[in-house]
Amino acid sequence: MPTFSAPRTHSGQHETQNAPILTRAPATPTGRRDLALLPKAHLHLHFTGAMRPQTLLDLAREQSVRLPPHLLDIDPLTVPADSRGWFRFQRSYDSARQLVRSESAMRRIVREAAEDDAAEGSVRLEMQVDPTSYAPWVGGITPALDIICDEAKAATRETGVEVAIIVAASRIRHPLDARTLARLAARYAGDGPGEVVGFGLSNDERMGTTSAFSAAFQIAARAGLASLPHGGELLGPESVREVITALKPARLGHGVRTVEDPELLDKLIEARVAFEVCPTSNVHLGVYHDFSQVPLPEFMARGATVALGADDPLLFRSRLLEQYAKAREVFDLSDEALAQLAQQSIDACLASESSKRKWYGQIDSWLSSRPRENC
Repeated sequence: MPTFSAPRTHSGQHETQNAPILTRAPATPTGRRDLALLPKAHLHLHFTGAMRPQTLLDLAREQSVRLPPHLLDIDPLTVPADSRGWFRFQRSYDSARQLVRSESAMRRIVREAAEDDAAEGSVRLEMQVDPTSYAPWVGGITPALDIICDEAKAATRETGVEVAIIVAASRIRHPLDARTLARLAARYAGDGPGEVVGFGLSNDERMGTTSAFSAAFQIAARAGLASLPHGGELLGPESVREVITALKPARLGHGVRTVEDPELLDKLIEARVAFEVCPTSNVHLGVYHDFSQVPLPEFMARGATVALGADDPLLFRSRLLEQYAKAREVFDLSDEALAQLAQQSIDACLASESSKRKWYGQIDSWLSSRPRENC
């Protein structure tokens, strides 16, 4: 049986107590407000990708599994934006996902994701999951989704973060599988904590035919679920057009390549399609060379609704708070501009109007608070 392999310290000894930590957000500069206190919605977070590094190590130890070296690295995963790069990314994700083999592990991921978001000022988390991957260990896709939704309700009570679920089909599976997932998602539909609020389509957007999944999205739409597919990250505007035509999204996962066609971007803005922009993910998947190339300022200047997201912090070592902090640093965004981004994330979330009104008021209070003073 393979044995658990933990990271080595500089002395060459195995270190089993501490996992690689996620990149920490910079300290609040003098004259600025603490971004961890800014209420925000986190709308692009994948289930396994939300796992804490320490949880990954704990699960590997419990199962006596030797983790591949790329999951033990402290440095974030970085790959080129081609098929080979995506294969390396997917291999890393699959290695982590294969450790999630019990109800307790599934519940732990949901609970810890909510705890981490609470520490970063999130008030709403919409976590994306394909229950197919975890079904063999808990008796099927229905029990898998039931466990996740139940823990989302419990995590909401314990952390104060409203946790809702997005069921996502995979482009690399048959479209008939997507229809099965859409029917399952419809049974859990709602806008409250622990309920399914939308239906997505993820994985390599270069795979499959987008229109083949339209029937599944129609099933979801009839149940009142929002259309939340990925698109416009690895491929450009033409891919976005296909997604818009076939799946009629309310939000577009990533969508950053839409800026390459200003007319299309304006059309989506007019249609009130929101963009889930995940800058660190874009960089580490090779879409952009560095954070400064992510077209966040272009989206903001044209009036797009943007919700920053972390995507897969387990692999990219960067959570939601750092997306805001890095945007402030790289693009010199004012506290007012950052508050506007947070408000747009709440605009784009699928919570109740009463919850949204409460969070808008909390953002106003944040802006009214005193900035950090020089010590």
